[in-house]
Amino acid sequence: MTAPTRNSVQSASDEWFDEAYYQRYYFDKKTSVIDPQHLQRLGTFVCSYLQYLRVPVRRVLDMGCGIGLWRGVVAQHFPDAQYHGVEYSDYLCQRYGWERGSVLDYSSPEPYDLVICQGVLPYLSAADLQPALHNLARLSRGALYLEAVAREDYERDTIDENLTDPRLFRHRAQLYRRGLAHGFSALGGGLWLSEHAEVPLFELENPQG
Repeated sequence: MTAPTRNSVQSASDEWFDEAYYQRYYFDKKTSVIDPQHLQRLGTFVCSYLQYLRVPVRRVLDMGCGIGLWRGVVAQHFPDAQYHGVEYSDYLCQRYGWERGSVLDYSSPEPYDLVICQGVLPYLSAADLQPALHNLARLSRGALYLEAVAREDYERDTIDENLTDPRLFRHRAQLYRRGLAHGFSALGGGLWLSEHAEVPLFELENPQG
């Protein structure tokens, strides 16, 4: 990904995700976007639903893992699973030891049972978004948890813009859904089931039924 200009089709630069960025959005309690209770509820939902569906989770990829908030959640619900964090920020990779990579082109010799991608895709331009979604489909053989704010969230005042990075691209939700339709079925709650997952769903469990 290359450095952006205003109204450009290019995506975020690695220079954005330095120590100052994480101090602002993660470490400073006055401006942090982290809500541990929210993450605990979210992680319990995601992992419990996958357990209910009997999706075997042995390998977990956290794409854009940040400071590794999901690592403890995964260990709590899937203690035997291997957690792997991939991060675009060179600062975080040096600090936490993550593998450096981009959602656009990160590859693995073996797909993952659960791929987590939280708060990453709104930093991508429309031109980069679709290849990234297709890459997530290649990386997942089980399920994907995806969180991304859409233009509709701004229009409906669903988010607090004081705590949201103003540099995010405001893509329509339909742009995400179109890309995810190639490789996934929606389960609701940000969960998507890979077309490679051999998991039978009741008709009314499938929102697309």
